[in-house]
Amino acid sequence: MTHKLNPTALSFCLASALFLAPAMAQDTQHQPDLKQPLQAEDVFALEHANDVQISPDGKYIAYIRNSFDIMTDGTRKGLWLIDTATGQHTPLFADKHSYGNPTWSPDGKRLAFTSNRSGRNQINVFWVDEQRVAPVTEVTNSPSQMAWSQDGEQLAFMMAVEEPKSDFARSVHTPKKPEKAKWGKPPLIVERTLYQRDGRGVVKSSYNQVFVVPSHGGSARQITDGPFQHRGPLVWAADDQHIVFSGNRTENWEYQTRESDLWAVKLADNSLQQLTDLPGDEYSATLSPNGEHLAFLHGDNEPVPYRNSTLHRLNWESGALTAIKTDLDRSLESPQWIDNQRLTVQYTDRGLTKVAEVNLEGELHDRVSTLGGTYVSRPYTSGMYSVAPATGAIAFTHATPYDLANVAMAVDGETQQLTDLNSEVLGYRELGEVREMTYESSFDGTEIQAWYILPPGYEAGKTYPTIVEIHGGPHASYGPVFGIEHQRYAAEGYVVLYANYRGSTSYGKEFANLLDGFYSSERDFADHMSGLDELIEMGIADADNLYIAGGSAGGIATAYAVGLTDRFNAAAATNPVINWVSKTLTADSSVGQIQNQFPAMPWEDLAHYWKRSPLSLVGNVTTPTLLFTGELDRRTPMAETEQFYQALQLRNVDTVMVRVPDAYHGVTAKPSRIVAKVEHALAWFKRYRKE
Repeated sequence: MTHKLNPTALSFCLASALFLAPAMAQDTQHQPDLKQPLQAEDVFALEHANDVQISPDGKYIAYIRNSFDIMTDGTRKGLWLIDTATGQHTPLFADKHSYGNPTWSPDGKRLAFTSNRSGRNQINVFWVDEQRVAPVTEVTNSPSQMAWSQDGEQLAFMMAVEEPKSDFARSVHTPKKPEKAKWGKPPLIVERTLYQRDGRGVVKSSYNQVFVVPSHGGSARQITDGPFQHRGPLVWAADDQHIVFSGNRTENWEYQTRESDLWAVKLADNSLQQLTDLPGDEYSATLSPNGEHLAFLHGDNEPVPYRNSTLHRLNWESGALTAIKTDLDRSLESPQWIDNQRLTVQYTDRGLTKVAEVNLEGELHDRVSTLGGTYVSRPYTSGMYSVAPATGAIAFTHATPYDLANVAMAVDGETQQLTDLNSEVLGYRELGEVREMTYESSFDGTEIQAWYILPPGYEAGKTYPTIVEIHGGPHASYGPVFGIEHQRYAAEGYVVLYANYRGSTSYGKEFANLLDGFYSSERDFADHMSGLDELIEMGIADADNLYIAGGSAGGIATAYAVGLTDRFNAAAATNPVINWVSKTLTADSSVGQIQNQFPAMPWEDLAHYWKRSPLSLVGNVTTPTLLFTGELDRRTPMAETEQFYQALQLRNVDTVMVRVPDAYHGVTAKPSRIVAKVEHALAWFKRYRKE
């Protein structure tokens, strides 16, 4: 059954930012009194673009428009369409339902997407010219990783399939419950190594499998099976008879956290062919337009915390493998073919997320350098892109230091911003100025890149209370992009310093591994303190009003720092690890973290785990410390926060524990929790601020 879209909704058009933004900027410049400081509640009004997908012919861009619902404390995900020739901006679906995974057919005439319109997440297809939509699947779990066949007649997708109960589980006698009896929930039997996942808790024994379904609707057919790790993206071979995926199909795959190969499943009989067997991960495959080569990414299995992903290609007929070598010491992502001789790749360099073009000889040049803006709360490097093979146009999430992601398009060296989603909010807010700085770490002279935000109304020559805010990971990076937490701190009169300390990505493999065996330690501590000392010397930071904060790896660094110094008036640690022994033996990241971050099992080298634990320094702590953690956190479990809180209480150190009900490690996943995290820290810092 097909459905005609609402004509009123279809005719609705929002002018592009190319026309709106200059007028808005000009107007507010002449009326500076209209601008007010950023407020905590502003988070509910912010929007950003994601999953930006340009059609193969370059005529349209579909994207997911993310906004917050103040009534439900959730995220609305609408599906919007942009005509690249006219800039017409049209909502395909902007209602109470959620939309995702927009995927264009090879001819660009249809758009597949997932939606919970029917009550469960299903695949739907929208016919662009006819302006009609029809459901394609009726499956029990959420489909993802969709891919069109070359002829457009079929859709492949991945979906979790629950495994049958084990022999042990089947053998347990379960008495029959009397009618209307109210018993407690039955026990959960856990037998897998990877039995939990942050955001989901204890998970059922289910495994992602590959399915196919006719693109006009019908019964979905499962074509892979077994208790193995399978992942996309899915790629159809040129003959539409094989589908390529990445997977580890060895018996002990749960212990092999850095092993996967490319496989091809044959639709005729579900038989499997292993295409690659390199040591490490092969993933993110993409087929050349002539069907002759698969490009893919590879990461080796060296047991170190960080490795770069490199680009390779496989000849479909011969199976010959060739590395596409570049001189770039950065990790590559999301390879996409432009034509049979050129691809685009995404990478992050010194805090900037870029799209580059690379040929088969490895010659690389940048096309776009302003990706980002898809992480609302903090200024993490982020973003994504897609390319139209017919024109070479690149559609991407465009970010600035003063706004979240908008849709933009780059063609022939020219970039055009096509949306302006936050002008009615941020256009009337006075934001802090973002400045870049580099300095040498006092530990060993390593160059550190950082940014600092000045409070609105900053006066040169006047010093301001200063917050050092530390990113998570630690193998992640910040950049000169908007983060509401940092700007909110600035709005309350603080200078905010955020650095890409050693261990951060976007500076090469060696820099990222400088924390190998020393996370956290005096080394990354020195990286932050050196930047703070630089701001004091510049006459910007008030040496009598210094504060420190961070989340996850940043929370660990914060907890470690207050064991090394008493220079901070107060600290706010979110989701910290306090004891590496208890963390690695209770968290969902246990296997991979122990294998790649530590020299041995906890019971084999207890001294190393203890040395890296902030708990080992708790006897030195005098800094008032706030702890902020989700009660359901499976990455840095709540017991970590409780250990530090109780240890500080035993030592009579001012401390407060803020427990967030029903929150996992992504403690700021809801807009109200972004507000809560910042406002609790601000209230705590104010308590210890010296006037």
